[in-house]
Amino acid sequence: MANDVLIAGETLIDFIPERAGPLEDVAGFERRPGGAPANVAVALARLDEPPLFWTRVGADPFGRYLEQTLADCGLPDRFVTRDGEAKTTLAFVTHDETGDREFSFYRDGTADTRLEPGRIGDETLADCEWVHAGGVTLAGGSSRTATLELLERAAAAGCTTSFDPNWRPELWPNEETFASVARDVLAHVDVCFATVDELELLGETGESSTDIARAVIGDVAAQAHTVFVTRGSEGAIAVADDDAPWPADTVSHSGFAVETVDTTGAGDAFVAGAIAALRAGHTLADAVAFSNAVAATATTTRGAMAALPTRDAVETLLEAE
Repeated sequence: MANDVLIAGETLIDFIPERAGPLEDVAGFERRPGGAPANVAVALARLDEPPLFWTRVGADPFGRYLEQTLADCGLPDRFVTRDGEAKTTLAFVTHDETGDREFSFYRDGTADTRLEPGRIGDETLADCEWVHAGGVTLAGGSSRTATLELLERAAAAGCTTSFDPNWRPELWPNEETFASVARDVLAHVDVCFATVDELELLGETGESSTDIARAVIGDVAAQAHTVFVTRGSEGAIAVADDDAPWPADTVSHSGFAVETVDTTGAGDAFVAGAIAALRAGHTLADAVAFSNAVAATATTTRGAMAALPTRDAVETLLEAE
């Protein structure tokens, strides 16, 4: 099977609390594999489209566990790098009563901050149709340069490039730095996935989510021809202009009514659904519906990676709509 999608970014350990509430009140946690790009990669594999995945983990027990997990999920290990000098990143998740979450990271000089520019060769990019990266690796270390360099080279090679800013306040010195770096990345990105809050941090404003998405496309500093604005339980909006390889359109989908247990990884599931649908030639409207179904199904089980659904589960939800 050809691996014509490349996902790049962090793989880490999520510690999921045994109950909702602030971390200081939680006594027990369950170890789960995570990291937004890792979740996207595994979600694609669950949808029967395993991509290449470029990541870096520590040569520690957590890193070995993550390597085995990725292999068990059907991801090739060609670009899974083991770092003998740095630990694996840990993230402790806080849940409120609705399932929404916040993160507390242990990520000072860890393996995923140490991706190295030039690791992905020109021959690999020549075989790729789509390259996706997330915003966490932009927060510091050599990974910022490596991520930006990958997207620049992927765009130059003719790949469709996509980006999820994935704003995590604890990882950045301030909002202005995040916005500046993210906007540099958008100059090399075709498809942007973001929340309303993230787009507003980038300086995009408007009366509605649709206005904000159109503002991103209309920005001369951005290459993006398609923007997905995710809105949690309210679904998503997508806008594509005439430069998109799929028909230009503005569409929305209100999402699916499911019994939400944990929203961790839902946005990553949405990204994977959109990539899979657009690569399969679906319309923008069908891609948004499919992506929402993938994301909604992922919220019905605890954890990020462990909750990612199969294609059969997603199609069952779509058929029930």
